[in-house]
Amino acid sequence: MGLWLYNLLLPVYLLVALPGLLIKMRRRGGYGGQFMQRFASYSRELQFKEPCWWIHAVSVGEVMVALKLIAVIRQARPEQRLILSTTSSTGYATARERVGEQAEVIYNPLDVLGIVHRALNRLRPELMVLMESEIWPNLITVARKRGIPVVIANARLSPRSQRRYAKAQGLVTPTLNRLTAILVQDKADIGRWKSIGVHPDKLHHVGSVKFDPASLAAPKQSLTKTLQEILSVCWPPISENKVLLLGSSHAGEEAAVARVYQALRTDFPELRLILVPRHFERANEVLEDLKSLGLKVRRRSTWDAGSDASSEGDEVLLVDSTGELRAWYGLADVTIIGKSFLGEGGQNPVEPIMESCPVVFGPHMQNFAVLVNSLVMADGARQVGTLDDLETQLREWLADPLAAQAVAARGRACLEAHSGATRRTFEKLLEFAKDSASF
Repeated sequence: MGLWLYNLLLPVYLLVALPGLLIKMRRRGGYGGQFMQRFASYSRELQFKEPCWWIHAVSVGEVMVALKLIAVIRQARPEQRLILSTTSSTGYATARERVGEQAEVIYNPLDVLGIVHRALNRLRPELMVLMESEIWPNLITVARKRGIPVVIANARLSPRSQRRYAKAQGLVTPTLNRLTAILVQDKADIGRWKSIGVHPDKLHHVGSVKFDPASLAAPKQSLTKTLQEILSVCWPPISENKVLLLGSSHAGEEAAVARVYQALRTDFPELRLILVPRHFERANEVLEDLKSLGLKVRRRSTWDAGSDASSEGDEVLLVDSTGELRAWYGLADVTIIGKSFLGEGGQNPVEPIMESCPVVFGPHMQNFAVLVNSLVMADGARQVGTLDDLETQLREWLADPLAAQAVAARGRACLEAHSGATRRTFEKLLEFAKDSASF
């Protein structure tokens, strides 16, 4: 009954939501001529080839996790055909830029029965992997009927998602139990999955691919060198500066942190600020907010590698580009995690921790609750309740850099609990693919 109702209401939802979705997609770069892939219309190079492993990731964050998994798959099975699908244009662009020859990149088809059948016929998956929390009822149901294993990898279920799924249990639970397996990041999540009716034998704890330090590729040296050159132009001499970075920030957080920064500059005149908004298309809005505070700002996109002109008067660097955040973390003295003060859920603190950067976040880190609790208990990161508390914490670390580095070291040690999760995930996928082939 739940699936029947879903298929009845989905076309209505798509008709109502499509204009807004198209506007949002266009604002973020458009489909790049690949819009028809959403209807399972592919080029000759993509369809009717040998069977593949199909991995789906919604946007940039999930794509980055999927790329870590793809690297392990490719190392163990170099001839395995892989397809990586994504929903957002930013995710698609990131995948195309970073995946190279390791996988074919497409937009995910709409979860409409006819489109799903066409996609499966043309792409011929022998295994499907949905990253983190993707649940597509028609895709999962049709794949199961065809004997194709479908696995949620790096699965998480926050208390908020648990409550939301419980309200739609008539659709969600039968769909989840059609899955071959759910590979869970944290043991604490297993109870939540069970509470919404998932069969225990489908749940496997493997750790977090996202938090797996063994599979985190370091930034390319060439990129790091370029960013160092930018800083040397913006703020010479770079060795005397202390750099505060706000990463993946939410609307309003840039101005809020900038005010804290201004208060700190009275006692720490060598302090500089890097702002990296979660969505780079907000750069103009952020720039206006910063200028209204009287700050001198330089945009990353306007930096000219051939320019000899320094910008000693610039106090803030606004990063309006993508794919560089991990490298920026490595150049910062302290990182503030975005979406944790004025947004909900927070952003991933793993990358700055792996770059040995002290990390502080606000009260809203629900999407990473288990990791955050572990970090805070180990004093491997600091969580504060307000922006005033943030200023106090930053003053402490700026005055005592050795104490800040000790926190960063404990944070790295805390991540070791997830070491090897990517490899364990691959081994499970291989097991399910082989079991399917035996039928």
